[in-house]
Amino acid sequence: MSKLIITALLASTMACVGYSASAKDSESQAFITKAIEGNMAEVEMGKLAQSQGQSEQVKSFGAMLVQDHTDANTKAMDAAKQLGVTPPAGPTKKQMADHDRLAKLSGAKFDEQFATFMVTDHKKDIAEYTKESKMKTQDAAVTYASQALPTLQKHLENAQSLTTVSKKGM
Repeated sequence: MSKLIITALLASTMACVGYSASAKDSESQAFITKAIEGNMAEVEMGKLAQSQGQSEQVKSFGAMLVQDHTDANTKAMDAAKQLGVTPPAGPTKKQMADHDRLAKLSGAKFDEQFATFMVTDHKKDIAEYTKESKMKTQDAAVTYASQALPTLQKHLENAQSLTTVSKKGM
């Protein structure tokens, strides 16, 4: 009887450990999928800033977004491969709707709305990447998030400076 109890306890412990690893895998896979969608959206937003922006600062920030998020997406795709994730084909519908909303603007109005959007978006991204980077299980998603954080923080600082410039210009 005691062998049966011990076997049952061991089996339930192993199931819990397996579930915990599986849950973490699922979280990492969801994070990396979202990161790839976000990188693709940021590249498109950067292109939009280069074509719709009025100020050189916004156009320059747009070019930086394209370069940095293209590079980040290469790393995110590598992480996805390690995690067994099929990468998404493009940004989410919400991200495309945000892009389309901003695409209707131009000049100073675009600069102002774009800068505000970038501040909000990068604050949200930094919170998500920080959470992922602090996961106890080291995997490709955690490594990617940790390495991407400094770039996202640089983008936030730049976006915040754009909001200051656009407010002074008005």
